[in-house]
Amino acid sequence: MSLVSYARNMVLVVCMGRLGSLELAGGALAVGFTNISGYSVLSGLATGMESLCSQAFGSRNLSMAALTLQRTIVMLLLASVPIGLIWFNLEPLMLSINQDPDISKVASLYCRFAIPDLIANSLLHPLRIYLRSKGTTWPLMWSALVSTLFHLPITVLLSFTLGLGVPGIAISTFITNFNTLFFLLCYMFYTRTTHLVPEESIRTPLLPSPTLPHPPSSTALIGKEWGDLLRLAIPSCIAVCLEWWWYEFMTILAGYLSEPRVALATSAIVIQTTSLMYTLPTALSASASTRVGNELGAGRPSRARLAAVVAIASLVDLIFGINRDGFRERSLGKSFHKGL
Repeated sequence: MSLVSYARNMVLVVCMGRLGSLELAGGALAVGFTNISGYSVLSGLATGMESLCSQAFGSRNLSMAALTLQRTIVMLLLASVPIGLIWFNLEPLMLSINQDPDISKVASLYCRFAIPDLIANSLLHPLRIYLRSKGTTWPLMWSALVSTLFHLPITVLLSFTLGLGVPGIAISTFITNFNTLFFLLCYMFYTRTTHLVPEESIRTPLLPSPTLPHPPSSTALIGKEWGDLLRLAIPSCIAVCLEWWWYEFMTILAGYLSEPRVALATSAIVIQTTSLMYTLPTALSASASTRVGNELGAGRPSRARLAAVVAIASLVDLIFGINRDGFRERSLGKSFHKGL
């Protein structure tokens, strides 16, 4: 699934480059800013539910898993409100820190049309973690794959055929995420009607099916368990933000160089290319975290320890493989811009 998401982001940067150097530079600034101010925050907050959900499924506490999902969705939607306001007012913010006016205008257009993507991510992040904690990973991969297959023609239609340019790329991005969300919900409704219901000993009023949780109720908005979620979500958010920000800040700082268009366009290509190195370790980390949480929830600490050791060994081997087979072809740059 991480590779599928990487392919979608690659399409985004390639299409920006085909629009022109100004569009690629403005898009790079916009992507860097949205990652810093929005996507990293939502991803980090959602990570807080991973430990709770994986242990809840491991101990067969389905009501806790459902409540954690509902609370996380509410938390992300609330966090999206100030983020959306910042995105809407990006241009004056960029001008106040002396970014290039033309590049700032393009970046502002992208951010304004990307605001609906905050809603999509506020729903997608918790659903992905919920299903992954349950051990349901194939639907996640197929939903992302089918959406990505539609992503390229939608982007070409909006950006080039209809002439929307950078706003068309932003629109196609949130359309793709909503398509992924739609496919996941279709799967969940389908499995609810075709799978056998759980035994009475593990059924709860909040989760009649182990696959599809109820819509958010008043219980999701109150309760002392909010403290448990926030105690995990806030440190996770800080950790994810620090991990993302140091890389994305390089994109914004590139706008202060003598030729900001070239610098920002180059940084977009570099960051998108090197991000491939993080896709496989990130996927392995998520899988290991889920497995460890399931084993701890089931009361098997020795198996949780074994899963962690296997994951670390696999990660070390993966890092050596990536370093050995790194990118060596100059022709890679031509994929992003016809002038390279």
